[in-house]
Amino acid sequence: MRVGKTLWISLLGATALFAQGASPEATGQLSARDLFYAPAAPAARKAAAPAAKQAAAKIAATAPHPAVEPLPGSSPVDRAVSSPVSPGSAQVIRASYSTKPLGLRYSILRNGAEGDYREVAPDTVFHSGDRIRVAVEVNDPGYLYIAMKGASGTWRVLFPTADIDGGNNRVENGRQFTIPSAPGRFAFDQQPGEERIFIVLSRQPEPSLEKLIYSLGSTSVSPTSAPAAPSEPAKTLYASASFGDPLVDRLHSEVYARDLVFEKVDDATPGDKKENAVYVLNRTGSPDSRLVADVVLKHQ
Repeated sequence: MRVGKTLWISLLGATALFAQGASPEATGQLSARDLFYAPAAPAARKAAAPAAKQAAAKIAATAPHPAVEPLPGSSPVDRAVSSPVSPGSAQVIRASYSTKPLGLRYSILRNGAEGDYREVAPDTVFHSGDRIRVAVEVNDPGYLYIAMKGASGTWRVLFPTADIDGGNNRVENGRQFTIPSAPGRFAFDQQPGEERIFIVLSRQPEPSLEKLIYSLGSTSVSPTSAPAAPSEPAKTLYASASFGDPLVDRLHSEVYARDLVFEKVDDATPGDKKENAVYVLNRTGSPDSRLVADVVLKHQ
């Protein structure tokens, strides 16, 4: 396997998006890192009402009323609509919803002189003999898919894999996944070339990828695979899976660039937390949101 010396990162080939993600202060928006760690806004808010006024509050909530503008300062991820307040009655919140933006954090871990793997800056220049892994974290439950494109031009699935959770690709926040898992690693050689790693994170399973990676059933579960959730079909991981560029291109096209924000951070990034990573966020917060990321490893 050939991997490269210089790490280049692109998302959907959008240079303008990089400028947005790299300088969130210029637009007044939260950075991708801020959004990744921000807690979800409350799913519902209810105004307290004295017991003597419960009946009046119930009537106020069901009575016809004109449309109300969003609360001042609210955002798409924290917006409530309230009913009119009549004299002597408590305010009633008719509806409130909040969905956390789906986020991905990935970094490159390089094997050091002492044998440990540590994060290095995303634009680090690698050398022959370097050994690396890719670390991935998510900020909300979802389904993770990672593939690598080799010299043959075929995409080979790296995650899910049988040695991590028995091949289950359902991931939760608060856990880091390393690709490949220890003791595996990618090693740089002296042969010039290029490797691409393609990452997909989605709140819902991706049907096209699921069919390629799993044998889906309704009654049985492979002994080597993690139990499926009651609402999902049982999944048996295929021994190997691969796909071509058309599927990758289609998955790219289904994700709107305007919904994505990302940020590259290194030791020079302002803030108390020093790290070397890339954050990718789908800020829509929708139940079916997804994001994609390309990591290109090349040497010259």
